[in-house]
This record gives sequence, C-alpha cells and structure tokens, in this order.
Amino acid sequence: MPIVKLNNAYLTRLTGTDIERIRASLPMMGSEVEREEEEQTDVQFFPNRPDLYSAEGTARALRGYLGIETGLPKYEVKPSGISFSVDPKLANIRPYLGSAVIRNVHMDNAMIESLMGLQESLHWAVGRGRKKVAIGVHDLDRIEAPFSYIAADRKTKFVPLDYEREMTMEEILAEHPKGKAYAKIVEEFERFPLITDAKGRVCSFPPIINGELTRVTENTHNILLDVTGIEPRAVGVAVKILCAAFVEMGASVESVNIDGLVSPDLSPDKRIVSVSACSKLTGIPMTAPQMTELLMKMRFGAEVIDEDRVAVEIPCYRADIMHDHDVYEDAAIAYGYDKIETSLPPSFTVGKPHPVQKLYSLVRNIMVGLSYIENTPFTLTSGELSYKMMHRPENPAALHVLHPISEDQTIIRTDILPLLMESLSINRSRELPQRIFACGDVVEDLVTSPKMAAASIHTAADFSEIYAVMDAFSQMMSIEYEVRESLDEAFIPGRRGDIYVSGEKVGVFGEINPDVLVGFGLEHQAVAFEMDLRGFVEEK
Repeated sequence: MPIVKLNNAYLTRLTGTDIERIRASLPMMGSEVEREEEEQTDVQFFPNRPDLYSAEGTARALRGYLGIETGLPKYEVKPSGISFSVDPKLANIRPYLGSAVIRNVHMDNAMIESLMGLQESLHWAVGRGRKKVAIGVHDLDRIEAPFSYIAADRKTKFVPLDYEREMTMEEILAEHPKGKAYAKIVEEFERFPLITDAKGRVCSFPPIINGELTRVTENTHNILLDVTGIEPRAVGVAVKILCAAFVEMGASVESVNIDGLVSPDLSPDKRIVSVSACSKLTGIPMTAPQMTELLMKMRFGAEVIDEDRVAVEIPCYRADIMHDHDVYEDAAIAYGYDKIETSLPPSFTVGKPHPVQKLYSLVRNIMVGLSYIENTPFTLTSGELSYKMMHRPENPAALHVLHPISEDQTIIRTDILPLLMESLSINRSRELPQRIFACGDVVEDLVTSPKMAAASIHTAADFSEIYAVMDAFSQMMSIEYEVRESLDEAFIPGRRGDIYVSGEKVGVFGEINPDVLVGFGLEHQAVAFEMDLRGFVEEK
C-alpha cells in the first residue's frame, strides 16, 4: 500500500477541524497512521480505497465521518466544447482514453504536491505501474483544442518533462529516467501513443512522460486531464477520482467529447439495500432511519423506502462498491467498530498445527541450516518437464488437467526435483553456487502426499557433496536409511544411489545426468536428492 503524505495545514483547512481530532479518527476509518510530524501526517489506506489517496479525498471522507458535512457530494459537469479524436491504430497498443477540463484552479505548493502524490498512487493502485492506466495533467492555456490521441512514429521528437532538449520517443525510452522505468510497457510496439494539440504540439507520451510544454505550476489555472489505458473501467475510475479531488480544491469540471462519447460521467450509481441483511451481517441492530444516517456519514446519498429498504446513491469515485455487502461494511465503519459489543462465539475450538505442516517446518529448519534457500514451485507442471527432460519414464499415476490453459500446466506434480531443475535453468545467469530446496504436496492416483527435494549447482558439485547433505538431513530427521544402487536415468550411472528405509525405497540422490543438464540449458555440474516424506508424518 502506498504511503499518503498529508500536509497538516492543508488537511485541516479542507476538513474544518484540528489535526489531533483528524489523527484520532483516521484509524477508525480503516487507515493506519504511519508517521506523525509537525508539518505532515503519513498514512496508509487499503488498495480498495484509491479515492482516499490525497488530502482532498481524505478530507472529504473525514468531514462525513465527523458529521461536519454528510450526504452525497454533488458534482456539476458542464460541456467544455473541447474534443478529442482517437486513432484507430491504437486498438492493439493502448486504446482507451478518458479526459476532462478543470477550470478555475488556484493551486499552492501543498495542492501541487497532493495532486502529484495522488497521481503516483493511482498509477500504483489502479494503473498497476502505469500499464493499465497512466495519467497526464496539462496546463490547458498553453495548448489549443481540438486534441488528438494518435499512434505516432517512434522517431517523433518533443521536449520531455524536466528536459530542455528535443528527444525522439526512442531516445526518451533509452535515456530519460521515466522512459527507462516504464519502457517495457510500450517498447514492443511499432508505433507509440502520443497526445497532441491542434498545432501538432506534443502534450504527452503516455504512459511514459508529459511534455515540458504543458508543465503544471502555481500559475496554472485551467487544466486538461488525460487518462489512457488498456482497461476501460480502470480509466474511468481514475478520471472520476481525479475530478472529485479537483472539485475539493475549489475547481470546476467540464466534459470533453471523445469521438462522440462524453467524459467524465460523475453521476452516482444507485442501488436498494436491505436493513435486516445489514444488521445480520454486521451484528449491529439498526432501523432504516439509523442506517440512512450512518451511510450519509460515509458520504452516500441515502433515503428510507420502507422499514427494511434504503435507497442508496453511491459517489462516482467509490469504485470499491461492487456488492451490497460493501455498503453494509461502510455502515459498520460509520457506527464504529469500537462500539460493537464483544462476545464469545457459541462454540469454538483450539487450533493446532497439522502434522504435515509440522513436518514441513522441520524440513525447512534443517535445510536452511544446511545453507539451502527455499524455493516455492508451482503445483501444476507438464509431463515434458517432469519426465522427458528428466530422462524418466512417464508416471501412470499422474493426475492430468482436463482443460489445461497451456502446455506447461498439464499435470499436477508427482515430483519436486524437476521443478527445482527448472528454477536453476531460469536463474542460470545468476552467480554460483546456487543451493535450493522445496517441500510440498504431490499427487499420485488421487492421493496427496508430502515430498521434498534439494539441488546444488556450482563448478565443484559432486557425489560426495550431495551424499553428505542427504546424510546430514537424514540424521537430523532421525531417519535410519541404507543406500542401494540406483537405475534412475536423471543421474549419472555409478554416481547415484537409491535411499531405502525399512526395506522401502523413499528417495534418490546423486550427480545430475549431463544430458539432463543440457536439456535445462545448464552449463555447470549439479547434484540433487529427493525424498518421499509420507512415512515421517506424525500421527494426529
């Protein structure tokens, strides 16, 4: 979760109360106060509430929670007369655009910092690192409508933010800090997304960087907002949250025509919720008027229909309200979790670790003590990896996936060692030595059982090393074993051994067959052992 830095003076001005009262209320609204300083308060909100990632959004919620200003915030959106066109060539690159015009902005330094913080937090929470959504904020008075969102030639030049010279879009990806950070989002495309004004001047290269031409300063009074992305709902959420924040700053919002579609739509969603269902879920007895009052504290519009139904208007910025239960949760927050009477459940049990988990814990402690690092491979794998690449016969007891989503996930694992070999292959460019282990469930003939495996790769890996590791593991597990000659083709003949306990084979160890190493793209010697642990699980 991002850390939201709230300027104390700005926050108290927006909220209309003192900072101590604010700090006392924030945890009850679902936030965690990370740091309290003279000039700012740092807090964390859950990712489901991106509308709170700014002083403006936090103040709006606080005014309701504290009873200073309750009910649904009203947003008037007038048409701006400004239009945007979207290039059809963007369909497979970054096709979705949301926009708005913000008028009568009068920002001081605290407002600018709040806006920048909100922008970056939305890039994380909604935009998934700008891949799904990227935001541009521009000084509208320095550019001219109409605007175009185009798929531009990679050699197109403009002056990026914080630079004084023109650069091609390719140069920006290679040299600009933002370009290097986010190049992976667009570098594979033949053309790049670009926003230009009526004179062809560049406003933004989404999702990478804005143009220096449209830099927002304290002298900016009219703003063009652009939000681009690959998922239309996420784009719409970001636009609404930003517009609502600007209104809290005292600005007004105007709509933009995007190829015939009007953006933004700040009207509330509507639903009818049940009072009895809310009481049952939360354990809080309430009437319809009481529920209405609680919801209005959370900045919903709410009106009693009858004794069991309340009509609710959901603010445009509340993207987290997907079910009636989300509304009930807000009613409980407004009521106060600290006011809910505590009681013991009618029945309860005392938990204890499952025997298999106790076994895994012991295995982990031993292997970490032997300087091995735990690996957590997937449960689904393929027959190609598990058997063919390991030079082992197919296991007829393997459980196959009926409708696999890829060729790499066709069976449930029957062994763990092949997955460790895959991990070594993925990390073959990393420094040596690499010593890894894993323990977990495998499935054979619909029976789940515990297994473990360990592997080591470096220039001097040999049979003696892995024999010593296997022996140390067995001693610490109190396993009395004997070694017999092995025929497992995953290992080198003469440098491999089967592990037997009470006359039953439970594992194998040795030097990995060079043909197996080549198949996994490994260039150094590797050794490994694996062991079936089902006989070592304590009885419940």
